[in-house]
Amino acid sequence: MRIAMIGLGKMGFNMTQRLLNGGHEVVALDRDPKPVQELVAKGAVGASDLADVVSKLQAPRVIWLMVPAGAPIDSSIDTLLPLLSAGDVIVDGGNSNFKESIARGERCAKHNVHFLDAGTSGGVWGLENGYCLMVGGTPEAFAIVEPAIATLAPPKGYLHAGPPCAGHYAKMIHNGIEYGMMQAYAEGFEILEKSRYDFDLAKISDLWMQGSVVRSWLLELAARAFAEDPHLEKIKGFVNDSGEGRWTVTEAMDLDVPAPVLTLSLQMRFRSRQEESFSAKVNAALRNQFGGHAVKTSV
Repeated sequence: MRIAMIGLGKMGFNMTQRLLNGGHEVVALDRDPKPVQELVAKGAVGASDLADVVSKLQAPRVIWLMVPAGAPIDSSIDTLLPLLSAGDVIVDGGNSNFKESIARGERCAKHNVHFLDAGTSGGVWGLENGYCLMVGGTPEAFAIVEPAIATLAPPKGYLHAGPPCAGHYAKMIHNGIEYGMMQAYAEGFEILEKSRYDFDLAKISDLWMQGSVVRSWLLELAARAFAEDPHLEKIKGFVNDSGEGRWTVTEAMDLDVPAPVLTLSLQMRFRSRQEESFSAKVNAALRNQFGGHAVKTSV
């Protein structure tokens, strides 16, 4: 099928390559002309702007957005809707808040344009391994895009998760769980690192991949990271978040669902961004005040 990919960052670029490798025709667009030129050399059709993209597609047109969440998504949709025809499909494959996706779906429906929200997992390894895709939308819209979805995903790696915005909801919870798993590994490996034993963390990680109940792809990646830098001396312990963990915790509160692991894993990411924690200073000061415990001074 012919499909457009808008946004050729790490994910969009590799997804375009995977589609091309799978025999699809891809119209590619990015603000930076360099990745467009690189993909044209691999067989893609380059476009200069969104109007040019639309002109190079045939009904029902399928336009997959891999641009940053928030205003860039809304801007792209606002530009596209007057250019599209009834029955065309816009796919948001980024990490958008599902509540914003609901509003976007309603906006598209007023123009008789389908909206699919595709939660996409796989990172930079997706080109080789495929992308796990959780897709929300009408069955009619899903059927139109399914040939491309099937190419992007590994075997059994995609699901029509439900009605519009179910895909981004599922991806939100997926990433919340990811936060908790990562934090558990992080804490365990820190204990190993600081223990009385000189553990080879790369070998421990690899060992746990051999039939252990804690084996996972994240553990494979940990082994890879420790092999490259055994004590992670080249990495600063600053952990960002792209929003899904926050939204997961908020949704848990809205639904009265206790989620202490996911909540604390999010809080630990916030803690990682502080050079020095003021709350820790307060704790140290209080211990000194009530018990005369020694404090470390900064001067």
